Order: sequence, then structure tokens, then C-alpha cells
Amino acid sequence: MFILKRQDVEIKNVPHPNKDQQIPILSYQGQTFRLLSVFTAAQEEEARSLWRDLTDNKGKACVLLEEPDRFSIWGKVRLDQFEEESPGAEVPANEAFIQACLLLLQVLYIDVEDLLGAKQANLFEKDLADTFREWRFPMADSAKAVKVLLTVDPLAMPQVPPWQEHHLQRLLGEAYRIGKEYFGNATFVQRAMEALEDMSANDRQMVLRWLQQSPSGKLWL
Repeated sequence: MFILKRQDVEIKNVPHPNKDQQIPILSYQGQTFRLLSVFTAAQEEEARSLWRDLTDNKGKACVLLEEPDRFSIWGKVRLDQFEEESPGAEVPANEAFIQACLLLLQVLYIDVEDLLGAKQANLFEKDLADTFREWRFPMADSAKAVKVLLTVDPLAMPQVPPWQEHHLQRLLGEAYRIGKEYFGNATFVQRAMEALEDMSANDRQMVLRWLQQSPSGKLWL
């Protein structure tokens, strides 16, 4: 829709109608937008990629705001009732990032089963389910759903779970912590990262840049 600079817009906080919190709202030429996703200055390519996907492929009404120290994506919203016209309050992360996290998770699960046995694999599955439940991961709220996430090739899934950036950061951190608990060291990381070779070269390069620039992603490099 638009790529804007900070001087082009007005940003203010307004009370959420149903929650005890303030919501940042961007105003531009009589239109209002709600904050959906924030990227660091080093994540310009990822920010532009998600913005293009939302606007060009999904037909969403959103803007990309360029600032000296960050990029942010804002979705059009009705200010009176916060009824999203588009793209909705919960915008998933880049699909390639979600697929990469699932690939890492699946290799870790396979390693636990192959090296430590079925009993430990079941415990790993339970630990992971507890993480999904505690942090309210979409499409991961049952034992069957968790099994699918651990066994179905994410590159062939009809739809990857609509996880947001904060879900992925949590998952990367928790998977690393759980892996160290099971193996006693971080040797599993190199084996897990080899799974990214199954991705296209462009997606793999984008994922590696994302991991380098994200707090929990650096654990896997």
C-alpha cells in the first residue's frame, strides 16, 4: 500500500477498548493503522518481504514505516472499535522462518528418539507441548497437533501454523534449552541446521540472516 517515513505520519497511543493497555496508532491522510510487526534496521529485507507478501499476495491494506533504527508494518484499522479491515491483528511471521523453525525442531526430535530412545522422545514431545500451551501457540493446542508439527514435512504442509515473530523467538530459545537438557551439550545444533539444506537457496539465505539478527536465533549459529 504505502512506504512512509516517520515525518509523514502521526503516531499516538490510544486505550484499547477491551484491555487495560495502550495501543499505538499511526495516522496518515485520514486513515488509521495499528502496529503489527517491528524489525530492526538490519532486518530491512525481511520487513520489506513481509510487507510485500501482505500487500501483493494477500491483498492486505498495510503500510511499511521506515525509521533510522527500525522498520515497522502497520495494518489498517477502524479506530472506533478496533475492527481490523485488514490484515487482522495477528500477522504471522514470514513463512520461511516458520518452516525453518519446524525443520530444526523435527531434527531435534528425531535425534532424541534415535540416540536416547522412544521414552525420551515421548518426554521431549511432552516438554514441547507444555511450551506450546504455556505460550499459546496457534495450531499446537493438542497432542495430535504437536505430533503433526513434529512429523509432517513443513515444506509440504498445506498451511504452516500462523505463528508470529514472538512465537518463533520463544520456540528457538525453548528448543535450544530443551535440547541441552537432553543431550548435555549443544552438539545437536549443527545436525539440526543441516535440515535447512532442504529449503530453496533464497529462503535458506534469508533464514540465516534472520537467525543472525534475532536474539534466540543466534543460539543456533
